[in-house]
Amino acid sequence: MEQSLIDNFKNSLRGELIQPGDGGYENARKVYNGMIDRRPRFIAKCVDVADVITAVNFGRDNKLLTSIRGGGHNAGGLGICDNGLVIDLSLIKYTHVNPKKKTVRVGGGCTWGDVDHATHAFGLATPAGIISTTGVGGLALGGGVGHLSRNFGLTIDNILEVDIVLADGSFVTANSKQNPDLYWAVRGGGGNFGVITSFVFKLHPVKFVYAGPMLYEINQAKQVMQWYRDFIVKVPQELTGFFAFLSVPPGPPFPEHLHNKKMCGIVWAYSGDMKKAEKIFQPIRSFLKSALDLVGQLPYPFLQSMFDPLYISGLQWYWRADFVKKLSDEAIDAHIKYGNAMPTPLSTMHLYPIDGAAAKVGKSDTPWAYRDAVWAGVIVGVDPDPANKEKITKWTKDYFDATHPYSAGGAYVNFMMDEGEERVQATYKHNYKRLARIKKKYDPTNFFKVNQNIKPS
Repeated sequence: MEQSLIDNFKNSLRGELIQPGDGGYENARKVYNGMIDRRPRFIAKCVDVADVITAVNFGRDNKLLTSIRGGGHNAGGLGICDNGLVIDLSLIKYTHVNPKKKTVRVGGGCTWGDVDHATHAFGLATPAGIISTTGVGGLALGGGVGHLSRNFGLTIDNILEVDIVLADGSFVTANSKQNPDLYWAVRGGGGNFGVITSFVFKLHPVKFVYAGPMLYEINQAKQVMQWYRDFIVKVPQELTGFFAFLSVPPGPPFPEHLHNKKMCGIVWAYSGDMKKAEKIFQPIRSFLKSALDLVGQLPYPFLQSMFDPLYISGLQWYWRADFVKKLSDEAIDAHIKYGNAMPTPLSTMHLYPIDGAAAKVGKSDTPWAYRDAVWAGVIVGVDPDPANKEKITKWTKDYFDATHPYSAGGAYVNFMMDEGEERVQATYKHNYKRLARIKKKYDPTNFFKVNQNIKPS
């Protein structure tokens, strides 16, 4: 590429253009998953919509492989690409809460910690994930599963509007009245349709939650899982709890005698009337005495950031996921076998409930096709040491192979690595063809393809 082209691109940006050899390049190309090691030719750190339009036009006109990076948390590292252009949104960071309308406008480079901080001051929140350093865009466009899903739906169910730069460099707004087909597609279709520079989310009254982990001995896992599968689907939607196999972190607030011990547990979150919380938890605490009960009233942002110190950026991650409709005794036995064999202290398995409010949305109202699933399950092999890459990968794959036959077929796209076209189609199921038609309309050349890709029909 001629140097004059590059110089012109660099001078056209209000933000920074980072290239190999520049001082900040090595840090700028890192993503959350330390297993991802890609070397882009250009990283455009955009500060506004004009920069994004400039970057999209440059990438398209020069036939560069182009990826969109928000928080960089994507499991497969799909915010970064080799030898191409990264459109980095991390500097487009702002929030504006409208307490009367109960909405928040969020810049495309925000993390969920930014959003929770802004909305908490007004006693409001919107459903998101469970790690506050996660980027808003990646999580929101893929679905959004977390502590408020049973009460207020998935994150996509709370997107009211997006501003988006399309593959041709044009800038449009999508909501229920403007570009409604695009609005439908981005609420679950990922980054396939353009670069989202801002979101408007619906907010709900959540200031405090009654929440935290309850841990049990791992030899009680069968009893706990059997009780949990029947209990969680019957409780009010204000209560949720995800089941986990885990190793106890070696530090406070965990007691020393439990440090590094393999256990099972449920991380609870009740977002209803705090005066009713103790009564809601009576049957939980009377079911079986837990080895550790850290459940109590917390500010919502505290719950959202509870696991941040454990899962810092740069760890090695390998992911597999499934939607689950029924948790049979045979499936539980398979889970217990591999839960007992967690290869490293940070490796884990979670089953997130996605019934309640999330299940009340029609299966074709958004691209999220599995509204009849009860859980979004994820298995992750995690470790700081690259030498353990094969160990965590093998455990994750073996665990997935053992439990996948009991699954619903597809998986939550934000929990997927780069697993191929068939897996993407299985995830969107009956909605895939509609997505492919909308993709053809807004991105006919598949310019935005570094993602869980939907090919233009």
